[in-house]
Amino acid sequence: MENIFKAYDIRGKVGSELSDEVLEKIGKAFADFLPNEGTVAVGRDMRPDSKNLAENLIKGLVSQGRDVIDIGEVTSDMIYFATGSLKLAGGAMITASHNPGEYNGIKLCREEAKPIGEESGLFDIRDAVISSSFKASPKTGTVRKKDVGEAWVEHVLNFIDSSSLRPLKIAVDAGNGMAGKIFPEIEPYLPFEVEEMYFELDGTFPNHIANPLEEKNIVDIKKKIKDMSLDAGIAFDGDGDRAVLIDEKGEALSGTVMTALLSEYFLKKSPGSTILYNAICGLAAKDTIEKNGGKAFRTRVGHSFIKSDMRKYGAIFAGEHSGHYYFKDNFMADSGLIAAIIGLYILSSSKVPLSKLVEPFRKAYFNIQETNFEIEDKSTIISKLADELKEYPQNNLDGLTVNFDGGWINVRPSNTEPLIRLNAEANKKELLNKFVDKVNLIINKNI
Repeated sequence: MENIFKAYDIRGKVGSELSDEVLEKIGKAFADFLPNEGTVAVGRDMRPDSKNLAENLIKGLVSQGRDVIDIGEVTSDMIYFATGSLKLAGGAMITASHNPGEYNGIKLCREEAKPIGEESGLFDIRDAVISSSFKASPKTGTVRKKDVGEAWVEHVLNFIDSSSLRPLKIAVDAGNGMAGKIFPEIEPYLPFEVEEMYFELDGTFPNHIANPLEEKNIVDIKKKIKDMSLDAGIAFDGDGDRAVLIDEKGEALSGTVMTALLSEYFLKKSPGSTILYNAICGLAAKDTIEKNGGKAFRTRVGHSFIKSDMRKYGAIFAGEHSGHYYFKDNFMADSGLIAAIIGLYILSSSKVPLSKLVEPFRKAYFNIQETNFEIEDKSTIISKLADELKEYPQNNLDGLTVNFDGGWINVRPSNTEPLIRLNAEANKKELLNKFVDKVNLIINKNI
């Protein structure tokens, strides 16, 4: 049971790891853990077992005296919105995001959509579940259903001036995930022709896994964009909290490029603001923030760290290279839909195609796809890297980052698997290859 509790959420195989009994216990422990009295929102994705898992989680919550608002099938960003906007004690989303269909999980938050992760209470909940240590409750809570779709769409549209949007032709690939339910609710407010792809809710993912960061999962939408000469496309992940924008040539905007694009937008609206970028975001993001008069802060990878740092620094926006984007006016929480709509608004306001709009961010640096190495003793390998590269400036904000003239490499341990992950960037291709080869050599000789 212990292994289903990850760094940022709960994930496991349905039945063998996530049973009715386990979900009820998690509901009880979550109810006891929440620091504020009051109601909890519960939402779920479209996986075949999500409804049953949600019912058992709710059973545990109400048995501990918590009233529950069941918001039904939603995207993960809608649970954060419901928790924040309705001033609730917490929220729980039944989802395994982009994981294959045999998996499911739970994302938890507390008041004001504050995250619950390994360093902010998730492991306390784990310990209570394992030991079955729950408080005695003098009452049983109630359950009521509420549709937050209309309020959510209105909230998303507040991030742009929708009255000034010009017509665009776009494709949207929901990957049979929750965006297939939510995106049609915002379409009537947008002057766009939308080619809907895989909008049927199906948690078995019959067309492709709903993970737009993997190239094989965006082949169909890229073909659609090019075949129909569309202006852009959006590919969502399974629970809809990540969105990848794709230009008219069929090239996806990386998390770094999107962070730079959105940073520019927010700094025009709020000059001098603070914006965060995570430890593996490319330098184009930092450069753009500073060039536009903003204050740039680098933060650890992971939503719980970023949301905490946003509150600490009063940041207006934050971006991750993995495609998560966080907004101060969205309770510091991430949203794929808000990011995508702002991106399309920027395109709509521009006189050039999307590829031209982001060209300056793409051309500044060369980078590699994140590379994983299967290693049990992660700390020893990272220590050896630090020692063999000690002639270069280093920091340990998130794993090991080594800076060299013209670029950087970052090697960090996975929080959930026996892996270390390598990211690297440089202003010259030859320089990038030189340092990546050096790091590969050190790792391989020490495995």
